[in-house]
Amino acid sequence: MDELIDAEALAGLRRRLTEASGRGFDELGRAATRVDGMKLRSRVDVVAAALVDDLPDTYGDAAALVRSALDDPDFAGWTIWPVGEAMARLALASDRADDFDDGLVLLADLTPRLSSEFAIRGFLARDLDRSLDVIATWTDHPDPHVRRLASEGTRPYLPWAVRVKAIIDRPDCTIRLLDALYRDDDEVVRRSVANHLNDLSRHAPDLLIETATRWCSNPDVTTDRVVRQGLRTLVKRGDHRALALLGFGPAAIEVGDLRVSPPHVFLPGEVELSFAVTNVGDAATELAIDYVIHFRKKNGSLAPKVFKLATRRLAVGETATISKRHALRQMTTRVHHAGRHELELQINGERYGRAEFDVTV
Repeated sequence: MDELIDAEALAGLRRRLTEASGRGFDELGRAATRVDGMKLRSRVDVVAAALVDDLPDTYGDAAALVRSALDDPDFAGWTIWPVGEAMARLALASDRADDFDDGLVLLADLTPRLSSEFAIRGFLARDLDRSLDVIATWTDHPDPHVRRLASEGTRPYLPWAVRVKAIIDRPDCTIRLLDALYRDDDEVVRRSVANHLNDLSRHAPDLLIETATRWCSNPDVTTDRVVRQGLRTLVKRGDHRALALLGFGPAAIEVGDLRVSPPHVFLPGEVELSFAVTNVGDAATELAIDYVIHFRKKNGSLAPKVFKLATRRLAVGETATISKRHALRQMTTRVHHAGRHELELQINGERYGRAEFDVTV
């Protein structure tokens, strides 16, 4: 991904901005010679700084230039990211009060070419309520990319983005946006709503449950999927409220014959878990079945990680035998350490059984 903003892409950006304005954009040309070897985020910062130097000094003149460039359909792609960042800096530095609102409008104008979800964070941090009033108007925008921006750009824990403390301190401030979008016609918008809802699990789980419950009380054909995706972290935590909303209540079951094989695995390798689960209650039951691996850490302690496995409906007296292979290999997101690992099941939020296996790195 680092190569998405390279010298060739920046040459195209410079050409299109020059054609729209007659300006030379010399700093942008120099930035194009410096980005090689940088990470994508660093490239964005370098190019945005160059654009701030090259664009007209006033936000209004710079915005007019960028809007002129939008007349060119080829003014698009990943280089729009630093353009949005540069315009956000100019708008936020302006002494003209109207430039704040227009800066947000311009980012919405850029978003059909590439999302401005990172660039709007500075506005949210500067004046949350004013920003949200503008962003709320995007929820019925004809372009689904802009509607998605209303949800994605205001996520509490948007990946790669600057954290906005006020959004975390006031978790209910974005609910009106989600209420307006969770039934959106576009799946991409609904997926953003689900991810935004899931973000609330980290600091406002009660609000998440309250919102999901309200949506479920008057659902449409897409509500179940949005809520299911939005509750995924709470479900992994075994939150009984979240599980109940999805139809997984207390279950009268017996779990037996939990095994992990082989008992000793060399990395890279895999283990297979197997077990049997029986409905011993007096009614059919719905089961959400996960498994938990307690990974050995560098300091010798164990750290649990929950993995999705299956859902099952068991009739009275029915037994299901279930197996699953789990690959073990070194990854940038998880470094494995040698030693005893443990595995247990999590069914409808309750833990069952325990098995061990050894890992050699």
